[in-house]
Amino acid sequence: MKYKLTLFLALVFSVINAQTAPKKYHEWASTPPLGWNSWDCFGTTVTEQQIKEQADAMAKYLLPSGYNYLTVDIQWYEPDSKGHSYDPKAILAMDEYGRLTPGLKKFPSAADGKGFKHLADYVHSKGLKFGIHIMRGIPRQAVEKNTPVLGTKVKAQDIAIKSATCGWNPDMYGVNANSPEGQVYYNSIVQMYADWGVDFIKCDDISRPYDDVQKAEIEALRKAIDKTGRHILLSLSPGATPVKMGDHVMNHANMWRITDDFWDRWGLLQGMFERMDVWTPFRGPGHFPDADMLPIGIVEFKRPTNFTKDEQYTLMSLWAIGRSPLIFGGDMTRLDDFTTEMLTNPEMLKVNQHSINNRQVSREKNLIVWTADVPDSKDKYVALFNAQSKGENLDLNNADYVSPIIAGKGSSQKIEVSVKEGKKLVLFVKDGGNSSDWDHIVWVDPVLHGSKGDLKLTSLKWLSATSGWGEANVNRTCDNNPIIINNETREGIGAHGESVIVYQLPEGYDSFTATGYVTQEIGSVNFGVLVDKGTLNFPDKANVKVNFEAINIKGKVKVRDLWNHKDLGTFGGSFEQDLPQHGAGLYRIFALR
Repeated sequence: MKYKLTLFLALVFSVINAQTAPKKYHEWASTPPLGWNSWDCFGTTVTEQQIKEQADAMAKYLLPSGYNYLTVDIQWYEPDSKGHSYDPKAILAMDEYGRLTPGLKKFPSAADGKGFKHLADYVHSKGLKFGIHIMRGIPRQAVEKNTPVLGTKVKAQDIAIKSATCGWNPDMYGVNANSPEGQVYYNSIVQMYADWGVDFIKCDDISRPYDDVQKAEIEALRKAIDKTGRHILLSLSPGATPVKMGDHVMNHANMWRITDDFWDRWGLLQGMFERMDVWTPFRGPGHFPDADMLPIGIVEFKRPTNFTKDEQYTLMSLWAIGRSPLIFGGDMTRLDDFTTEMLTNPEMLKVNQHSINNRQVSREKNLIVWTADVPDSKDKYVALFNAQSKGENLDLNNADYVSPIIAGKGSSQKIEVSVKEGKKLVLFVKDGGNSSDWDHIVWVDPVLHGSKGDLKLTSLKWLSATSGWGEANVNRTCDNNPIIINNETREGIGAHGESVIVYQLPEGYDSFTATGYVTQEIGSVNFGVLVDKGTLNFPDKANVKVNFEAINIKGKVKVRDLWNHKDLGTFGGSFEQDLPQHGAGLYRIFALR
């Protein structure tokens, strides 16, 4: 019996090891890829000239630090694309086999069937790698024209799955990748990319919700890339990729998005701590959870990042110790000294590229500690984060009012709360518990009432505001659209669960009224109001501490500040720092025995 149990366990472990055994294509990205992507800066509009200018700047400023993947993002095949939006009536550039080709208005060197060959050669001449973004599937335009599928006797309509469409981009239908002809279609497009000189493919609309159609297309892409013999990295988008698909995705792609598009908003950055943590089991050489591009420097054509310097330290420290790929999204021709130092700091890059066993150690009231091991050493890397915002340290269990769960688009709750003797007014929204990220809400007609009459809250400046996604906005939703209720534009405050908005209460008011609305069909929230009588304290800094026992360090250590390139001294038992809200520190802990 004991022999049979031993044999059974051996078989189980052999299956597990086979599932997670290193693949050949994992060797092509043994450390997190470093590079640049055109989306944050240029949206759908990037041109050949702009790519060449970015390549020149990348070779000069970032390549010496290891950044070498330059990627042309979405709709390079749409000659007249504009901004960050899509035209469903656009005529796409396409060859006779229904394969998308670069639009000549933007990429003139693609004429005469050359595709991206000339541009890839230029990028390669700078010592860089060349990448492109693609949408999964086959162009709807090819299906409408019923173009032949290269290498088969079938046509586009025979392999298309018209029910498998993208909710935000109108360009493609899904492909039946389980059919031999579907695989041949993928072989044909990937071989074309390989012939152009492509080194990196970012495939979109494929890792969420990760259904059976998408799963088959991921497998088809993997087979197609391997068939070319070219070392092409595979990146999957958008997020959040379901964690339950971790084993499959890590064994087919080099990187995959763990979030939807990441922009320079604190709520999105704060939300990344949990995402990075839950993906820890699937992080390893050749396969990296991707927290998305770095929207710092100059983004969206010409504006500076919204992230403060403290928030940028948090961003880069988390991406470094979480070993996310570092894909810069700003304009490399307009790099400032601070952004350049952030990206190229050699001690930070060692954490990102060469640490192991990366993990979250603790998280309490958004004071967060991560650590990682230094290979072939007893030393550790440590990142300390103060991810608190003003109002977040409130005990919302003491709220004066909490609504029942309000769920579904248009659902509402009238709110009336006494604010007598109040010093501060706190409006908060909690997740209703349905595990949805679509908790968009508005506080409609928020008004203070009293002896001085009525005062619209929308006319006051808040002390602080956080929003779980997007931004808290006056007279706009969290995604910056007008507040429209029952086809009528209304005044109010838009935010997202979870959110906390704090106001200083003026004298002369006795009550507060508003109506809380959910604006998305799958939204589910509780609205809450807390009236403070003068006890609230919003410290600008907080002490963040790591106990050495928690990271398996014994005895005395030396600590080095990696951002400031400064030795901080000798410590025993623990190390702590006072960090500003939204701030972070990145350190190396040198074991002295």
